Amino acid sequence: MAVLEQLTSQQAIDLENKYGAHNYHPLPVVLNKGEGVFVWDVEGKKYYDFLSAYSAVNQGHCHPKIVNAMVQQAQTLTLTSRAFYNDMLGKYEKFASEIFGFDKLLPMNTGAEAVETALKICRKWAYEVKGIDENEAEIIVCLNNFHGRTTTIISFSNDPVARKNFGPFTNGFIKIEYDNLKALEEVLSKNKNIAGFLVEPIQGEAGVYVPSEGYLAAAKALCEKHNVLFIADEVQTGIARTGKLLAVDHENVTPDILILGKALSGGAYPVSGVLANNDIMNVIKPGNHGSTFGGNPIAAAVAIAALEVVRDEKLADNAERLGKIFRKELNTFAQENDLVTLVRGKGLLNAVLINDTEDSDTAWNTCLKLRDNGLLAKPTHGNIIRFAPPLVMNEEQLMDCISIIKKTILAF
Repeated sequence: MAVLEQLTSQQAIDLENKYGAHNYHPLPVVLNKGEGVFVWDVEGKKYYDFLSAYSAVNQGHCHPKIVNAMVQQAQTLTLTSRAFYNDMLGKYEKFASEIFGFDKLLPMNTGAEAVETALKICRKWAYEVKGIDENEAEIIVCLNNFHGRTTTIISFSNDPVARKNFGPFTNGFIKIEYDNLKALEEVLSKNKNIAGFLVEPIQGEAGVYVPSEGYLAAAKALCEKHNVLFIADEVQTGIARTGKLLAVDHENVTPDILILGKALSGGAYPVSGVLANNDIMNVIKPGNHGSTFGGNPIAAAVAIAALEVVRDEKLADNAERLGKIFRKELNTFAQENDLVTLVRGKGLLNAVLINDTEDSDTAWNTCLKLRDNGLLAKPTHGNIIRFAPPLVMNEEQLMDCISIIKKTILAF
């Protein structure tokens, strides 16, 4: 089969099943083109994208400004490694640091890498600044978290699918209930070896679980009281997804360490990063941490363009406005329909809870019908459908999508 030969959907699926590891269970649709809020399959059918590559494509598919930045840089210089300086990285570090309000950025490639980086920075700070005895530092995490799937990260997951048969696991983590200030305060009060508190401002993979109002601000205050670093994983919730530049901005919280990824590149290239101020970031010295591709010139050019699009097109404001319309329309619909139990979210990160058990296939079957009707979404945790379109969507398109969702659910 020639590389450039046009495949049918089934041929493409068969190729992946035969030659690829089965570490994903994709919705059966094969895409080969994207533009703005739309994607097309290999047969030419057009769909609304309501997943945005798990919020990596906030700026829309193939945004011309981002693509142009990537192409131009790729034709000039792609990679030097960090053995040498390049003329793009410093520009990117300055631009991102100023936008998010930190002294420094440590550049990486994937979200999981950025989380691992934050954990290392936090531990080193604990030993060299806070004065915890070496190898005694512990980091508090939340139940039902999702921070990636590396060995260290799954060590503090409670997802059996991610954990089973991957041990032995990494020590040094304490799990508490999400959105439970009492549990956080209890651990902080009793344990002097706590280095940090790692938290998602909204638990995306858990089903877009939004904590109680004031939770993040109170948690940050508790961390300050006990000299513990507040680490915000904004890989999915950041870059305007929830109606603010960062989800923590809804409560005016400034994390001690900020983790970013996904939409940091507009989905055009793997770019992630960790931001912190000098009193924390300066514990990292040459040789402590790194990545051959982290901070490469293409990544730097793409990230600058991606952040400029968010700023110039006011995507946070658009997400805030359209998110309110989405939840109002579907909450009204839920009151009249037995299949929808709840609609929740912030900005354009939302979830619809289907009235069935977690082990049911109702949400999956609903997503198959949504696909048939021209809208792509994906279930999480069995009976929850996550809805997260690109933030460049307009109100007319959103109302069209709401009609598709209502029509599909009514058909059940």
